Amino acid sequence: MKKETILLVGHGSREAAGNDEIMAFAAQWRLRQPQWHIEVCFIEFSEITMRVGLARAAQHADRVLVLPLILNAAGHVKMDIPQAIDGARLAFPHTQFLYAPHLTACDPILTILKRRLRKAMQSLDMPDPTTTGVIVLGRGSSDRQANGDMAKMARWLMEESDHELVDLAFTGITYPRIEKVVQRQHMLGMTQIVVLPYYLYNGTLVERIARQVAHLKAQYPQIRFAASTYFGFEKEIFELLEQRVHDLQQGHHQVTMPCDGCKFRDFAVEHGLGGHHHDDAHHHHDHPHDHHHDHQHEHQHDHHAHSHAEPVLNVAS
Repeated sequence: MKKETILLVGHGSREAAGNDEIMAFAAQWRLRQPQWHIEVCFIEFSEITMRVGLARAAQHADRVLVLPLILNAAGHVKMDIPQAIDGARLAFPHTQFLYAPHLTACDPILTILKRRLRKAMQSLDMPDPTTTGVIVLGRGSSDRQANGDMAKMARWLMEESDHELVDLAFTGITYPRIEKVVQRQHMLGMTQIVVLPYYLYNGTLVERIARQVAHLKAQYPQIRFAASTYFGFEKEIFELLEQRVHDLQQGHHQVTMPCDGCKFRDFAVEHGLGGHHHDDAHHHHDHPHDHHHDHQHEHQHDHHAHSHAEPVLNVAS
């Protein structure tokens, strides 16, 4: 039996509370799965960088399962983590590294959104979906597929609810912003609006959302607002990660990571255009660029929607 380490990769936040929550999530996960050896690292905003995390994971393991605790696949999932794994393979040639998919737009995440929407509706004075607009509010990316995954989740939420308006908004990078969507929903006659943050954990952007909603309440006193919280410790997140682990262990649906072995990624690294290694604990930025590439290079990747049964990404050495 191979000695195995599971490495949970969080984004990282300037707010210490956000990173602390991911550490607490890992602690809860260890209680759920006491037979697993689970380590944690962060892409940025932490001294526990991917290089540190991968080294710790590989020291006493024949195999490391790398699990991104990330909702959408943009530059971090497509560039930064694979590059860090490349470096770990060189440093630990006798250790096998397997890379699982990010959490993706999928039914378990939709279940969380539906639960949050029901709870928000129950908090309103008149829980009428025909006069209540919904805004799914995410981080925003310059990667169109990451934004498209969020658009899919907003559409799925509308399909499985009685709300006539389920819109998408972003806190940065791309548009529309929440203020414009609230203005539109107000013009269309919505008297109540539910804001559903599409975030895993606390951080500076989640705190900014709270301030934005407070400002909108003052700007539109005739509209009743309800806002849910980030996803955090919902059971579906644990279950998704556990499925990723089992799939990697069983070698199911092994495919190449989008951008692993990709000519664009090699070119980007060679010319200093690609992902950051984030090995400097003080490398802090807001990703206004967010690794902009739409994969329109020579070999078109097959980017099928990750609904229901997502393939497991195996980048084993």
